[in-house]
Amino acid sequence: MEIFRVKTDIPFMKFRKISAIISTSIFIASILFLVFRGLNLGVDFTGGTLMEVSYPQAANLEEIRSTLKQIDLPEAQVQNFGTNSDVLIRLPVVENLSLADLSEKIALTLKQSDPALKIERVESVGSQVGDELYEDGALAILFVAIGIMLYLWLRFEWRFAVAAIVANMHDVVIILGFFAFFQWEFNLTVLAAVLAVLGYSVNESVVVFDRVRENFRVMRKSSVTEVVNNAITRTMSRTIMTHLSTQTVVICMLIFGGEILHNFSIALTIGILFGIYSSIMVGCPLAIWLGTNQSNLAVVDVKAEK
Repeated sequence: MEIFRVKTDIPFMKFRKISAIISTSIFIASILFLVFRGLNLGVDFTGGTLMEVSYPQAANLEEIRSTLKQIDLPEAQVQNFGTNSDVLIRLPVVENLSLADLSEKIALTLKQSDPALKIERVESVGSQVGDELYEDGALAILFVAIGIMLYLWLRFEWRFAVAAIVANMHDVVIILGFFAFFQWEFNLTVLAAVLAVLGYSVNESVVVFDRVRENFRVMRKSSVTEVVNNAITRTMSRTIMTHLSTQTVVICMLIFGGEILHNFSIALTIGILFGIYSSIMVGCPLAIWLGTNQSNLAVVDVKAEK
């Protein structure tokens, strides 16, 4: 189904040199941010304490943050959990203070401003567990990337497979670069978003490359750039509808999902936007530069021609 149809092919590949400069610059900048600034790892990876506190009325998050700063816990992360009366407090590892002492210290301090609050649960994530989660998360991204590489290698001619893989890795590195630059917290929910973007991005690349492969079989007298431009233009209606509907849901989560879904939604937003860009202006130009043409993609039925 197409809401609209562009009759004239848009010359996307005319700007492939410009897109190469932009993509390379952003990619290198992301790598530099990751190396020199690093990711702001959350309690899930670094270890620490999670406390769920329940108030009889809507909780004042700013007041809670201010109270925790007064007892030398400025790094505490305070956010609503479920309802506006339930609060989740995340704390990094505090040296020379056990889990019981830390929770008791926080409870006594918060009850001074509201004696009716209840401590619903207290959990501790050790630094060793955090390291294991970090390693497992990195392995998850690696295995997903390898799986995608194998799938693309089997489905497409190797030039398209390499182009799609580079485009997908381009999206992941840029997401991580944004989180390193702005020092947004990187936790398990963000990792889940990165894995989702990997699948989402490869889907867009497969759709575009499928159309390019079909065009090579029927547009044998056209140049490679004309074939690619036609493929992108023909799939534009589908791309806009898919990404617009998905982005609408993600923006709703970003606005109304609270702090718990905030970074998750940001990662998805960045990934979706760059996923569209990379499948068109990274994957396709790279496939052309690798030498993709009619001779290595078109299927010629020799018997039929005879």
